[in-house]
Parts: sequence; C-alpha cells; structure tokens
Amino acid sequence: MAPDIASTRSEERQGSGEWTTRISLTRRILAVNIFALAILAGGFFYLDSYRARLIDGRLVSIGRETALIAAAMETAPPQDRARLLMRAAQTTGLRLRVYDAAGAKLVDSFALFQPSYTLRDPARDLPHIKVARGLDRIVETIALAERPSYVQEPDVDRRDAWPEAREAALTRRPASAYRFAPDRTPFLSVARPLDEAGSGDVLLATANTRDITDIVRAERLRIALVFAAAILTSVLLSLFLARTIVLPLRRLARAAVRVRLGRAREVIVPRLPERRDEIGMLARAVSDMSQALRQRIDATDAFAADVSHELKNPIASLRSALEGLSQIRDPALQAKLLTIAQDDVRRLDRLVSDIAEATRIDAQLSRTPFETIDLGRMIGRMVRNHAPREGGPNIRLTYSGPGRGSVFVSGDPQKLVRVVENLIDNARSFSPDGGRVRLTLDAQEGKAIVAVEDEGPGVPESEREAIFRRFHSVRPERDGFGNHSGLGLAIARTILEGHHGTIHVESRPDGKSGARFVFTLPLADREMSGLSGDRGRAAS
Repeated sequence: MAPDIASTRSEERQGSGEWTTRISLTRRILAVNIFALAILAGGFFYLDSYRARLIDGRLVSIGRETALIAAAMETAPPQDRARLLMRAAQTTGLRLRVYDAAGAKLVDSFALFQPSYTLRDPARDLPHIKVARGLDRIVETIALAERPSYVQEPDVDRRDAWPEAREAALTRRPASAYRFAPDRTPFLSVARPLDEAGSGDVLLATANTRDITDIVRAERLRIALVFAAAILTSVLLSLFLARTIVLPLRRLARAAVRVRLGRAREVIVPRLPERRDEIGMLARAVSDMSQALRQRIDATDAFAADVSHELKNPIASLRSALEGLSQIRDPALQAKLLTIAQDDVRRLDRLVSDIAEATRIDAQLSRTPFETIDLGRMIGRMVRNHAPREGGPNIRLTYSGPGRGSVFVSGDPQKLVRVVENLIDNARSFSPDGGRVRLTLDAQEGKAIVAVEDEGPGVPESEREAIFRRFHSVRPERDGFGNHSGLGLAIARTILEGHHGTIHVESRPDGKSGARFVFTLPLADREMSGLSGDRGRAAS
C-alpha cells in the first residue's frame, strides 16, 4: 500500500494559522447566517434613541401646555387660579404646582383633584414587569445609554427641592428635566415663571410617562418576534443548505478515503446524477477520476504480468544455452548455443529498452509542453530521410498530402515522430520485396488524418484490436524470432491517446492486399498555426 501523501499532522500544520480549518462547514454556514442576523439585532439598541426622541417630543409637548396654562393663569383673576389649575390638570393629566417667590408651595393640583399618576414601588411589581425592567437595564448598558437620576418626592414640597423650578425662578426662563421614576419609567418636569413682571411665582408641571416605556417595550417585543422568526428561518435554511452541501461532500470524502486505502476492489463513488450544480460536477469528476485510477492500476498490473511473462522466455532460453555450454564439448554445438545466448541477450536488451520507454510515455507526456507542429512538413522530411533497413526487403516509401504550412497539430514532435516511425517499420515488415509503403495526409472536420498503407497480407478483422495490445506480435518468418518486442503499436496508441488522437487498422480502400493504419489528431488553433507558419517556427 502506498504511503499517505498528506498526513493528518501535515494538514494540521498547514492549517494551524486558519481558525476556519478547525470548524466544520455546517457550523460555518450557521455562523455566517446568524452573524448577518445579529447585525439586525442592532435594532434593539436603536430603540434607545427612539425612546430619547419620544421623551424629547413629550417635553416639548409639556412645555407648550405649561406655556398655555401659564398664560391663562396670568390673565385670570387670583381667585380663579386654583379652579383654572384644577381644570388644566384634568385636561392634560399633568401634576401642576405653583410656588411663590419665597419658594413655598401655593397650590397643588393633586390636592384639588384625584392624582393622575402615582409613583410605583418596584418591589411590588409582578415578575414579568421585573423581567422587562431587567431587559431595559441590559439594553441600556450595551447601548451606553444615558442614565438619569431617580426622582424622589421631597418631604417638604418647596421650589428649591426641584432644580428646574429653581432655575426657572432665577433665569426667568422655562427649564425642564428628565429623571427616572422609582420603577425606571420616565419622569418629566417643566418649570415656567408665571409673571415676567417680577412676581417670582413659578409653575411646575410633572408627569410620569409610563406610556413611553410601554411603547418602547412593545416595539422591542415586535422586533424580538421578527428577529426570532428570522433566526429560526435562517437556522432551518442553513441546516438545509448544509445538508445539501456537507452530506454529499462527506460521502465523497469517505469514498475518496476508501479509494486511497485500497481496501475494496471496486469503490463506488456517488455520481449524484440528480445534482446539476457544482457538487454534482465534483461528484462526477471524482467518480471518473477513481475509475481512471482503477483502470490505470489494472493496466499496470496487467503490464507487470505481461512483462514478467515476456522476460521469462528469453531468460529460460538463455539459462538453457548457458547450462548446455558448460556440459557440451562439441565446438559446433557450443557455437550454436553461443549464438542462441547472444540472440537472447539482444532480445532482452530490446525488451528492456521498449518496456522502459512504454512505462515512461504517460509521465513524459504529462510534463512535456506541446508545440505547434507542421505535420505535412514533418512526415515529408521523414520520408525523404528514411534509410532502408540493412538486410531487409527493398521497400519504396512514398508520401502524398498537403504541402508545408497547411496542416498543423499540437503535440510533442519527438513522440509523434516515433508514432510514424513505428507504423512505417510495421508496414515494411509485412511488405514484400519491391513493395511500396504509402503515407497520406488529409485534414477533415477539425482533424488531421494520417494513413500508412502497405502491400502485405493485411490484418484479419479478429486481430485488428489485439495488435495494439502490449507484447502482441505476429511477424513474418523473415524477421526472425525475437527481433520485435510487440510494443511498437501499443506505444503508438499510447502516444496518440496522450495527444487526444485515435488509431485503428482497416483494409485498403482499393481492395488490394495490404493493411491501412489510420491515426487522427486534433488540428491546432488556426491563429496559432498561421503565426507558426508565417514565422517558420512550427516544429517539424
């Protein structure tokens, strides 16, 4: 089993500086959505400014009412002032008091009429009122709200017990104050001088505006209900989103771990065909990747088995020849055995070289940058420079196709040269003495099509796929045993597949005896091809 490429410790070291790597995706989705809603929760704190505006507005309203009452009292006869004060208190709900210049209380509306409010003792409040008052304190503390002093009714009710009344008497201007009642409800007061001529009398109006607290608490309750509903909806949607994202990812992760560990022969990676989003694309990509990996492993196993089988034959023959050399004294037989041993050594050398190249092709293609290749020029040059094989049949090699600068493909020029060489070598092996091997090039439907025809016996339909397998070699007797490894066509197919091309064998279209090998390659981009042709830099 292969060692782990990325261990748990290495992953922890890589992610030690990122707090998000230690938190699951589900929790991160929840945190992000709830954080966004938490910003909305700031509306609770804006209620304090809303309350401040209500208080300011009420002070302005009380100030106007006291101005009207003061104007009416200044014009009314002294004997009618008490009755006017009582009626004004009944109408406005204010507690109205008048102090003389010496600060003594002259009249109090609560003494004339039933009080419009009473200062409540917070110790006697019901539990839900105490909870609401506690929430008030929390919100005010977080919002850094202003904390006024608490009002306390004086034992001896005189003007100097009320700072705003004393200020109005001194400055002869209206003055107001905002304090807390004992139960933390707003207690508002406005003082106004009654006689600008200098009598010194002061009118003091006070009110315990519990309705402001009730309005703010009602608004807070509505916001809390909306916020709670939004939180619940966000959590449910986040869980749904996490379920649709996290669970498939976990399934893919578990399948990927099983593939890595190799505990099962076939690991089924969920493809999620119903998903048309990025998760579905990832699932199908991982599934295809695992299948390709399994095919690659199977191909490697089969290749190793084939290599072992192919190497055993020459090794066994070489062992037998060497053992015979040590036992046989006849010079003629020794020379024959020595020739067999030399042939086996050459065969082993050829096999090792071809096997090494076959195993390196995939890795080399994955690392080699592709170039724009003038395919017609490359094949034409190969045909012109091709040298006949020593001791082989006399074969004519011809080429017909577009000229230079017409057909361009993208790839590794050395590997594509190897493909053409293998096909030419294969065609020459089966062609009769004096025969012809013909190469053609054409471009159709975005593909370059190269054909190599020979005049040999051809390939039976039952063998047309098998000849591209590794170590499958059926050669004419004139080539001798062991002169070919059977990897030439397999290497050609591997190279072409690495270039997104194809290869197959068919009968000659003219009906004559022989085989026709055809391979295709995607044409390179026309702009790049034009540039390469114009500058003369296309690989050939």
